[in-house]
Amino acid sequence: MKTLHVDNQTIWYDETLLKEDPKRVFSPEFWQQNGQVIGSAQGRGTTWFVKTKLLDAALRHYRRGGLFGKIVNDSYLFSCWEKTRSYQEYQLLQVLIGAGVNVPRPIAARAIKQGLVYQADLLSEKIANAKDLVSVLSETALSDEMYQKIGQEIRKMHDAQVNHTDLNIHNILIDDQEKVWIIDFDKCNRQSGDDWKQSNLDRLKRSFEKEVGKRDIAWQEHDYVTLIEGYNGKQ
Repeated sequence: MKTLHVDNQTIWYDETLLKEDPKRVFSPEFWQQNGQVIGSAQGRGTTWFVKTKLLDAALRHYRRGGLFGKIVNDSYLFSCWEKTRSYQEYQLLQVLIGAGVNVPRPIAARAIKQGLVYQADLLSEKIANAKDLVSVLSETALSDEMYQKIGQEIRKMHDAQVNHTDLNIHNILIDDQEKVWIIDFDKCNRQSGDDWKQSNLDRLKRSFEKEVGKRDIAWQEHDYVTLIEGYNGKQ
């Protein structure tokens, strides 16, 4: 990882994955002007999907959620560069990749300090030909084997002691090779012990139940049992 300090901002990037100017890649306008925007997705803000010289990527500006987010949209209290949300997520993705967990590769992260606060951005790999579980289950049911693979991937993440504080079925993807991916590690962290792991799994189960009521996805209680069997190493 290389570090670049420019005026009031710090940029961290992987020079093996990024050949563009690191100072320009966090601007959607840069990609638009070069005709390299290949799509977008709406969440708290817009995630831009762009084509870099080496791979397809997702560009995300960090935004707050909830009621407070309506007041302070995208600013966070600054303490030091290493505690900015973009740096923390970049580093956590590196830890997970080292542990063999299927997560997007981080390409570049940025934090801009303005007085007592900062704003942040992350450029990461776009997982090719992948859909989140909501999209998949809106079309078809999954096999027991796939639920076991999802459980196994979550277990790898937990074995790396990473607490995914927003583990839900929007943040689990399946690609066209039936490979399971976990995404969106903003506000997540490494944590010792095991007590918190069940709360991750409980949150995921509530996510399945919520989407059954909201979108009538093809899911039933037995599928979660199968997922947990995969998590526990049972075939």
